[in-house]
Amino acid sequence: MADISSNFLGIKSPNPFWLASAPPTDKEINVVRAFEAGWGGVVWKTLGEDPPVVNVNGPRYSTLLGPDRRVLGLNNIELISDRPLQVNLDEIRRVKRAWPDRAMVVSLMVPLDEQAWKRILVQVEDTGADGVELNFGCPHGMSERGMGSAVGQVPEYIERITGWCKTHTKLPVIVKLTPNITDVRYPARAAKAGGADAVSLINTINSVMGVDLERMVMNPVTDGWGSHGGYCGPAVKPIALNMVAEIARDATTAGLPISGIGGITTWRDAAEFIAMGCGTVQVCTAAMVYGFKIVQDLCDGLSNFMDEQGYKTLDDFKGRAVPSVKNWNQLNLNYVEKAVINQDSCIQCGRCHVVCEDTSHQAIFAMKDGRRHFEVNEAECVGCNLCVSICPVPNTITMRRVAPGEVDLRTGAVVSGEYANWTTHANNPMRSGCGS
Repeated sequence: MADISSNFLGIKSPNPFWLASAPPTDKEINVVRAFEAGWGGVVWKTLGEDPPVVNVNGPRYSTLLGPDRRVLGLNNIELISDRPLQVNLDEIRRVKRAWPDRAMVVSLMVPLDEQAWKRILVQVEDTGADGVELNFGCPHGMSERGMGSAVGQVPEYIERITGWCKTHTKLPVIVKLTPNITDVRYPARAAKAGGADAVSLINTINSVMGVDLERMVMNPVTDGWGSHGGYCGPAVKPIALNMVAEIARDATTAGLPISGIGGITTWRDAAEFIAMGCGTVQVCTAAMVYGFKIVQDLCDGLSNFMDEQGYKTLDDFKGRAVPSVKNWNQLNLNYVEKAVINQDSCIQCGRCHVVCEDTSHQAIFAMKDGRRHFEVNEAECVGCNLCVSICPVPNTITMRRVAPGEVDLRTGAVVSGEYANWTTHANNPMRSGCGS
């Protein structure tokens, strides 16, 4: 049976599933319930200086729902912990002593002042916590005070504060990165330059969830006014995976340990983050939607997957997908695929034809011998995969490789088996070997 235990920066946990710093990790009662359910670790909700922050006494959350009312995304405007610092520290100490086999990482956010960081680091270290996570990602409320993403968007600040923390604590230092930035590699490089032991990403994305058109106010709203919040949930997973991949394959940050965050709802989501280089994964929205016991499905699913694939430990497949991520100009332009429709399972709904006809390449016939029949016209098909993506019946439309030596009916050219990319293409005025 697969061993799904995790050893991240020397922080051991029975599985790689940690609850992210958020409302589910705000209090002892919540964290104990999480550990009883089987979570491998938690990142305690972000602590700050006293006096504690004040949250709104009204709606803090809003959701983006699918047609079946399944939560696709969640927005929140809640700030860091609004409880006294000492209350949190006492609870962290008790929980860690009661659950020594679980990961206990504490999220921190204080002003841009070395002494403020030193004070809180000493207090956290005294609790017996396993590590600290520097919250440089929160995009609402705290950023207006010069903290959170206001720090995470300035690489020089990241490097400076990370350096302070490495000076003033022996605990592993994880830097949590904001996605609200043009290129995530720069803050990751700054974290590494400051001595960070790892990075975690992504934090939430700046968002306004919607507008109540009857009242003409945004959602969520407090006494007629609202504020942008942090967006998370399944819809952000592709954004998170891209940013994780960028750090994992960047020459400067390759090998820097990563804790993956962003839309992780199923064991498959978690496995994808691990395959992209993450040593642990952090979950928030899924727990808030389905409850803490979802971790049991996550653990069982990941274990079964590893058994089926022959992976004995997480390290056996951690990062294995990273080499497949390239810049666009490295993709093989001689490789050709075409769509194929399985007539036995096709339900004749016509969606593939409509979207191809209206928005793509007019490459799917709708009639044959005077009857409704959907078939790919290879003379027009560019292999874009749109029809595969929208077909409601799994595996009814698939892609086939046009073999080297076969004629591409769209171009009339014989498909080459040699690798060639944009850097050498005849249409590229800056191609390699091209004279000035």
